[in-house]
Amino acid sequence: MTTPNVDSGASSLTLTHWGAYEIETSGGEIRAVRPFAHDPDPSPIGSSLADVGQCRVGRPSVRESWLESGPGASTHLRGRERFVEVGWDQALDLVAGELDRVRDEHGNQAIYAGSYGWASAGRFHHAQSQLHRFLNSIGGYTYSVNTYSLAAAEVILPHVVGTRWWALEKVHTSWDVIAAETDLMVAFGGIPVKNSQVDYGGVGRHEVTGWLRKCAERGARFVNVSPIDDDVVDYVDPEWVPIRPGTDVALMLALIHTLIEEDSYDRDFVVRYCVGWETLAAYITGDTDGIPKDPEWAGPITTIPPDRIRSLARSLVAGRTMINASWSLQRAHHGEHAIWAAIALAAAIGQIGLPGGGFGIGYGAVAALGSGFDKAWLPRFKPGRPVADSFIPVARIADMLAGPGEEYEYDGHTRTYPDIRLVYWAGGNPFHHHQDLNRLRRAWQRPETVIVHEPFWTATAKHADIVLPTTTALERNDIGGKPNDPYFFAMKKVIEPVGGARDDHDILGALAARLGTGDAFSEGRTADGWVRFLYEEYRRSEPGSPTFEEFWQAGFIDRGLGGGEPKRVLLEEFREDPDRYPLPTPSGRIELYSERIAGFGYEDCPPHPAWMPPGEWLGGATGEADLHLISNQPSTRLHSQLDHGSNSRGAKVAGLERLRMHPDDAARRGIEDGDVVRVFNERGACLAGVTITDRIRRRVVQLATGAWYAPGAGNDLEGTCLHGNPNVLTADVGTSSLAQGPSAQTCLVRVERWPGAAPAHHAFDPPGILTVDR
Repeated sequence: MTTPNVDSGASSLTLTHWGAYEIETSGGEIRAVRPFAHDPDPSPIGSSLADVGQCRVGRPSVRESWLESGPGASTHLRGRERFVEVGWDQALDLVAGELDRVRDEHGNQAIYAGSYGWASAGRFHHAQSQLHRFLNSIGGYTYSVNTYSLAAAEVILPHVVGTRWWALEKVHTSWDVIAAETDLMVAFGGIPVKNSQVDYGGVGRHEVTGWLRKCAERGARFVNVSPIDDDVVDYVDPEWVPIRPGTDVALMLALIHTLIEEDSYDRDFVVRYCVGWETLAAYITGDTDGIPKDPEWAGPITTIPPDRIRSLARSLVAGRTMINASWSLQRAHHGEHAIWAAIALAAAIGQIGLPGGGFGIGYGAVAALGSGFDKAWLPRFKPGRPVADSFIPVARIADMLAGPGEEYEYDGHTRTYPDIRLVYWAGGNPFHHHQDLNRLRRAWQRPETVIVHEPFWTATAKHADIVLPTTTALERNDIGGKPNDPYFFAMKKVIEPVGGARDDHDILGALAARLGTGDAFSEGRTADGWVRFLYEEYRRSEPGSPTFEEFWQAGFIDRGLGGGEPKRVLLEEFREDPDRYPLPTPSGRIELYSERIAGFGYEDCPPHPAWMPPGEWLGGATGEADLHLISNQPSTRLHSQLDHGSNSRGAKVAGLERLRMHPDDAARRGIEDGDVVRVFNERGACLAGVTITDRIRRRVVQLATGAWYAPGAGNDLEGTCLHGNPNVLTADVGTSSLAQGPSAQTCLVRVERWPGAAPAHHAFDPPGILTVDR
């Protein structure tokens, strides 16, 4: 394969999950990062690509006690002990030997490789796929299902509309239809355009901002139902309904009650296209339990005046209305019901399947949702089907590590947690995204060995036993693109690997050779050979595509997706003829009551949309000091990726993650703008820098996820993240027995001013390193 000369002043494209960028190099170093010329609204996150050489793992490193005494040695020192640098051969021998030991003594199910994370946008150098293919070649592993992003939705949607999320995503009503037809969009949880900077698999064109402007130009009305005012952009002139966090279901039920009370719901739609309306309506009107779910009932729960609820309900049927439920709604206790209730509300309005009406799950959550582009096939490196019947819901990792042999419920099945002896992680950072990090840190001590592939000294790397340094996307060749984005990119290597880094395929290929599965894993191809092979697969599927050499020289292909295609409307065919185009539910209809879920008998997940107070919420809080914490996605990075980069660091306050707080709440606590505060509850604490704003409702604070976890030490700081990671505060409980998803948004905290200067957090510093070879 032809590669650019990294010393020749080359300029090449690369693709990331937050956009495509042109990278200019000189003398083997990055000199400039420019947005892709065809991107109308590029993300500034890309500027941090110039910082990929910082915070790097230099050579293979082994935790000192593990190297001295072997597996299981002093596991309580993970995250607290120095590492010893070793050569690659020694490191690979240690890893191969440990994999052999664990699978021989305990079976392959004792290896956990959930390995959850976004990693590279490349179609070949996808860390999780590489690792999973390797482990499948040696007999399998325990894996994870669903995502931290929308696990509750992923599990409830097949029961309600019969379609799994990833299939539903690509057929959402397209933005061009919304811009032309929607009169009112009610956005529960907002339409956060900061989230639409990113998309799994890469973004060639950012278009959400442009479509929202077109909606505003046509005069569409937006209602932002959220504790945060700027969850919908100002230029659409949204009406803010500052709801109490965690109470959206109560509001949705009250809106439906008003439609029933005023006989303005679509009786024909709920009869012809749904099952279970009678049961749901009886619950909402109070015929079932004697409690009408009317605006007077919902008012004290949501803090929204009853007359405003009634007014909003009447607006829903005054024109073409789209109901949007953000992904954040279902990352909460009983989160399944926020999605179910949103669909029920859209069903009561009766516009599902009509242009500009119905529902959406997450407009603004990622760049491509609503793009309208066909989800055209693109090649990828295939991990293979799991060969071991051992998995957990993705957010139950601490439960699994701490409770081997314990039973749990999941989507109608009773399962048992495996006894994990080895954790193998590549391409993710659980010490960023998991809840109750202090609990995870304790559970993380139980496995005998933790192996991590990582370019940077993240908290996950620091809590490993063996760290193998890997390349970033800029240090290797790849191809990149998302099936429903119009561009396909040649991702050229622009700098040499930093330190002793190797790519995941080379590392795992060397391990496979040691374990006798080298041919099965690599099929005799090098990494660059695979890149060419995958492109040729694409050419076979798209006759007339340029040769590999032409593609590599040009840097990208414009696939012209969406050109001349009909506009997309979610469930349009179902609306046209539900008998000819039934949904893949048991009834073939939208299930507002699920006999299947009823059969599970879950007390924490009734078989129809229902209001259940979450485990923590302001309505059940005692004392004015209690605040609700919103831990949403950051605007300056993707999750924790490149938190050490200039774009993320530039937005911090006093070198810490920014906490947004209402002026009244700050004044009550003697807190001023720019102060350092301690945010705490019974699970832990973190330090943050304060920004005071009236764009957040009272008794709510907001702290974005993704600050690199920096645990303090000593009596005063034990259990405290010194850098501002909110997941030391969030509860590690499942959404319900149905989905067992994460409940990060169900979280109460207290905030107090930190006296004096904040202690140094060292989040971006490497651990202690011994550089002598063993």
